[in-house]
Amino acid sequence: MSKRDYYEVLGVSKSASAEEIKKAYRKQALKYHPDKNPGDKEAEEKFKEAAEAYEVLSDDNKKARYDQFGHAGMGGSGGFGGGFGGGMNMEDIFSQFGDIFGGHFGGGFGGFGGGGGRQQLRGSNLRVRIKLSLEEMVNGTQKTIKVKKLKGAPGATSKTCPTCNGSGAQIKVMNTMFGQMQTQTTCGTCQGIGKVADKIPSGANEQGLVKEDEEVTINIPAGAREGIQLNVRGKGNDAPFGGNPGDLLVVVEEEEDSKIKREGDNLHQELFISFAEAALGTSKEISTVGGKVKIKIDAGTQSGKILRLAGKGLPSIDSYGKGDMFVHINVWTPQKLTPEQKDFFEKQMQNGEMDAEPSGKEKSFFDKVKDLFS
Repeated sequence: MSKRDYYEVLGVSKSASAEEIKKAYRKQALKYHPDKNPGDKEAEEKFKEAAEAYEVLSDDNKKARYDQFGHAGMGGSGGFGGGFGGGMNMEDIFSQFGDIFGGHFGGGFGGFGGGGGRQQLRGSNLRVRIKLSLEEMVNGTQKTIKVKKLKGAPGATSKTCPTCNGSGAQIKVMNTMFGQMQTQTTCGTCQGIGKVADKIPSGANEQGLVKEDEEVTINIPAGAREGIQLNVRGKGNDAPFGGNPGDLLVVVEEEEDSKIKREGDNLHQELFISFAEAALGTSKEISTVGGKVKIKIDAGTQSGKILRLAGKGLPSIDSYGKGDMFVHINVWTPQKLTPEQKDFFEKQMQNGEMDAEPSGKEKSFFDKVKDLFS
């Protein structure tokens, strides 16, 4: 079944403000909250659907990507958390958006909210950088990388924390001038987890975790950019004592291209042609991020001419358009001539038939720069 539009899920327009989006999500979340609809699977799915929509639309970067590419631009197998797919569970929702519900439902669900009590077990996130070519950034790709992460060691076991008896909290009583006051704080022994290590295998740390390599496949959506961060759900470090793993945060870096240079959404490349090609005209095949294209070089083309290929640049993140490709023509002066070639050019010079005679219509350097931005 296809996903519903996120704006439709929350019942807001694309021009809705951040506060309006938050308010709409809170309304949906309270309506379909599990505590209000016990055992109702349909309500639970709508609750998750609303949380997924809010997770994307409440983040400016993810919202911009969704507005441009829709669900297709949010990846495929990255998992929820970063706006790249579904699969969020109740624990995820309450750990990320618990503050949305205020005091309506006791601050949590299934024992995962509240202050000073047992905390959700969750592994730490990992961050890696991945280099992509211009073509990969424009068209999208799939990469498999090796990640060194913390994983639960075979044979590691845990036991209930003896200090807090598994509650994750400690009660402290203080005598004040107004009488005794009772406060609840996170357990200092287990740090709120409610468990401590029991048996730790050789080579594991105090939480029963060891470092191991794992191969992770990452789907890079079309239109990725330098500095964009993708979130691969559940591929970070394992949590101690069987909790939920953290996420793998993938930061995109642009791999410099030997021929094509990027300037915002526009691309530039140089094309060298010979004297004969410049004088007689020709056609040349050049590379773009979308594949090979053939361009026409008019007879009498001068060195420094710039050809503009509309829409052959990068897709814009902020709009539905594309940048352009600018081809800078350079006439190559041969450094070595055969005796026959040298004789030919000497005769042309003597006859004055190849003298430089500007027509007055040639554009200056500043005119060419101006044309780039017009």
